[in-house]
Amino acid sequence: MNTAAPDATRVADQYIALWNETDAGRRLQLLEAHWTDDARYVDPMAEASGRVQISTLVGGVQQRFPGFRFRLKGQPDAHGEHLRFSWTLGPSGAEDLIAGTDFAQLDAGRLRSVTGFLDKVPVGA
Repeated sequence: MNTAAPDATRVADQYIALWNETDAGRRLQLLEAHWTDDARYVDPMAEASGRVQISTLVGGVQQRFPGFRFRLKGQPDAHGEHLRFSWTLGPSGAEDLIAGTDFAQLDAGRLRSVTGFLDKVPVGA
């Protein structure tokens, strides 16, 4: 097990890139490169296990919020195999409407599990 602190910003940037990738094939490539085989994702509205389910979940969020983009908010923080970062989601070039904080467990610098919390959600979203 790698106990060195990972490059938190690099990992968080890779995570955000996945959520912004609209091509399903490219999403799977990103998942294969940066997530473990047994990766899991959970937030208050969804849960996914494995790369295919995570990719499908991301595609569903993109369909629900077309034209919206994820952005990192603040500075990611990591210690050991644990990572914390915040993000925003909103239309390109407009105010972000949704915000959250995610906690991740890494395995040798790759995402193994992500637990997401929604900090700001508009009514009806």
